[in-house]
Amino acid sequence: MAVIDPEIVRAVSQIVVLGTENKEVAIESAAGVKALAAGIAMGLGALGPGLGIGLLASKAMEALGRNPEARAPIQQNMVLGLAFAEAIGIYALVVSIIILFVA
Repeated sequence: MAVIDPEIVRAVSQIVVLGTENKEVAIESAAGVKALAAGIAMGLGALGPGLGIGLLASKAMEALGRNPEARAPIQQNMVLGLAFAEAIGIYALVVSIIILFVA
């Protein structure tokens, strides 16, 4: 597990909250905070769809094992659910790119 140095957290929070007179430090710290926010947004945004896709595929395989004759409707609903879950992951990617390059 990664350990975050308390000195770095204190320095970043001081710059973010209090600001700084040195413009170069402010620009570098803003870029670092943007990268951190984009990474957190993408990580948390990919967590839900990843779990959802895994559960969906698991339950679809379980349903096919119990009732092989219902393959067509199960597969159709599974693919539709996968597309919706993947769309949420793509939304998270778009938000993280906007945070990183636009905000």
